[in-house]
Amino acid sequence: MPPTDAADPAELAVELHAVLGLLSRRARAATAATELTASQRSVAARLLREGPATTADLARAEFVRPQSMRLTLGALEERGLIARTPHPTDGRQVLVELSEAGRATVAGIMQTKQGWLSSAIAGDLDAGQRAALAAALPVLRALAGTDTPVGDAATGASGAPIAGPAGATTATGPAGTPAPARPLAKTGPAPEPRRPRTGPADTPAPARAAAARAAGASGAQE
Repeated sequence: MPPTDAADPAELAVELHAVLGLLSRRARAATAATELTASQRSVAARLLREGPATTADLARAEFVRPQSMRLTLGALEERGLIARTPHPTDGRQVLVELSEAGRATVAGIMQTKQGWLSSAIAGDLDAGQRAALAAALPVLRALAGTDTPVGDAATGASGAPIAGPAGATTATGPAGTPAPARPLAKTGPAPEPRRPRTGPADTPAPARAAAARAAGASGAQE
């Protein structure tokens, strides 16, 4: 597609979606030996980047239903790749984090993918294409909703906030340990003061009826 200052967003979306899909499949093929599904890899990689989180937090971050996330976490737990710990501030919730085996597995997957991608960039692209790819990284980060190099986030260097329990925000602490949740204040519209009602509408119904009958009788007499 030729470059243009007024590129059509719909056409760009179609092309980018197709290219990213192909690239993702090639990267998954390089790590097929891990026997983890794409959703399991995604969740494990997020836990490595952002630290412990609740099932609800992960479901929101991965755009899936909580039931689907529970199945994914159950599969990871069966392999011994995650562990569950009590929430530090909310006894009703449980945090999920990578076990030592999980960290080693995810690190191995990431190294394999990065190794394949590094070889592909070095072998399939010339110097000009590599420069163009480097220049496009800020644009791709903007589409991903971040302005921080993802490589820093993967090592815990970004310190970016992570999702906490519902109604709270947590930030990563040392070694990815979440800081205590800060509940969000509940706000809403202030109640309107009750204003006294004046005028005939305040007159009791029986009295109004009696007045009406008296007025009718008086009119008849005239």
